[in-house]
Amino acid sequence: MPSAANLNLNLGALCREGRLKDVVDIVLSTHNPPVDSNTYLQLLNTCIARNALSEGKKIHSFIIDRGFAFATRTFLQNKLINMYIKSGSLLDAREVFDEMTERDSFSWNVMITAYRRHGCPHEALTMFNDMQRTDVQPNQFTFASILPACANMGTLEQGIYIHRGIMESGFFSDVVVASALVDMYSKCGMIAGYAQNDVLDEALKLFKQMPQPDVVSWNVMIAGYAQNGLVEKAVMIFKQMQLAGVKSNSTTFASILPACAKMGALEQGIYIHQGIIESGCLSDVVVVSALIDMYAKCGSIHKAWELFDKMPHRNIITWTTIIAGYAQNGNFDKALKLFEVMPERDVASWTVMITGYAQNGLVEKALQTFKQMRLAAVKPNSTTFASILPACANMGALKQGIDIHQSIIESGFLSDVVVGSALVDMYAKCGSITKARKLFDNMSQRDAITWNAMIAGYVQNDLLDEASRHFKNMPSRDAVSWNVMIAGHTQNGFVEMALETFQQMQLAGVNSNSTTFANILPACAKMGALEHGMDIHKSIIESGFLSDVVVASSLVDMYAKCGSIQKAREVFDKISKRDVVSWNAMIAGICTKWCS
Repeated sequence: MPSAANLNLNLGALCREGRLKDVVDIVLSTHNPPVDSNTYLQLLNTCIARNALSEGKKIHSFIIDRGFAFATRTFLQNKLINMYIKSGSLLDAREVFDEMTERDSFSWNVMITAYRRHGCPHEALTMFNDMQRTDVQPNQFTFASILPACANMGTLEQGIYIHRGIMESGFFSDVVVASALVDMYSKCGMIAGYAQNDVLDEALKLFKQMPQPDVVSWNVMIAGYAQNGLVEKAVMIFKQMQLAGVKSNSTTFASILPACAKMGALEQGIYIHQGIIESGCLSDVVVVSALIDMYAKCGSIHKAWELFDKMPHRNIITWTTIIAGYAQNGNFDKALKLFEVMPERDVASWTVMITGYAQNGLVEKALQTFKQMRLAAVKPNSTTFASILPACANMGALKQGIDIHQSIIESGFLSDVVVGSALVDMYAKCGSITKARKLFDNMSQRDAITWNAMIAGYVQNDLLDEASRHFKNMPSRDAVSWNVMIAGHTQNGFVEMALETFQQMQLAGVNSNSTTFANILPACAKMGALEHGMDIHKSIIESGFLSDVVVASSLVDMYAKCGSIQKAREVFDKISKRDVVSWNAMIAGICTKWCS
């Protein structure tokens, strides 16, 4: 029988060779197992490196069963926690953590990080708060780990509290902590619905205090502004980054380009494109795909094609992006040709074609493509179902909608809140309001979209009392909810109720949008409520929606029907791009004036 020293050497050699099963078998079968804690640390390290949870558990049980003195020491328990976390067994890690008699900063940090990375930010924050009730002080790793949990939850108040702790501990000079803090402020502006500019301005103040912000810090600020739709500010930060001599990377461009695409900010997109060329990131397939998407969504499909055509290597994302670009720009012939010559098609590429047809009113084409997708044995995902159901709804295709409902059940997507909301909307628009209500009642999760779909369904089916009842029961109401009720009252002739609902919306502090104004102005027109209409006109100017042709046309119509042709003409003359609706409103107003 080898001596303890020789046995340790042999076990170490086997660990280095990766023969973990042999090592565990030797340890478990020997009558005089090694008692040196370093041997077991080495074994656990090998288990961690090879993600060998089964062997790790055996070693853990063996240590406890033998009653080794080091079994309850912090260093070994930390290693066990780390092993369980790396293997994805968070419950086992927590069990070891709870059994610890002494915990150090590593014990707390590794658990906080694990909860946050496993999508449990609430548990991470609870653990951080528990840590503060002990003698163990948070360090830079604690703060860098807990701040993203605040960002994910949108808990600005908790984030501010942690910010104070960082300043008191002197860890703000740590670039990783500072970047996480900036990221928290920017994301809380987006997620929690706080006053975006105020929160992002706070993030900018912090950013400016950083001694030497690195590319990660700059990217956080750019992403913060971009994700909140503040494209010009994002571009401004990007320019400052260039002036500071910090080289942009692919993450920089992947953050800012989608914002340009969403806002249709072609000029800023072209400027970013130049930055990509200068930084040498034009060979990055993710960046080029984002560029193609930006040009396509900004209406410059020829530039998007030029980029795609010059790419030496394309992946399925690039192909899907250019196809989506042509579909979004209404060129379905080109989109279909590209779709047919794709080297491989996945669920995303099929969904792009379905969505393109559906959004452009080509409902039968959308349904036909969905059938072809099923025949090609490609499984639809939640996005596919959320795209095809509105096509059924708009066409009143109840039979096809029922078939798709069955596919959703078979695919396991019925619990998806977006898919569930689309199903409710489809049944309601197809006149099957009872089925829509049954689905709504059975949903385990509902969001504002679900509630709005149900309320809109009642309105569309002339069940205003039910719509009002649901509206009052909503946990929280957004602009869409208020707009649906205003439109319902207006369309059903209850114009006084429409005005009352509009006033309640204002009192509730919900900002009106172009749809709100386009819905409430016809109510003023029907009532001949010129004074109300003029007040709304002021709100439109203050909100910046006067340039919206639909709103402006509704204003022309309201003034004309209220007998104020001169005011109608003033608004009409200021419309930069008049459509047939604005012309008809003005002509009808003049005709009514002359006829009377």
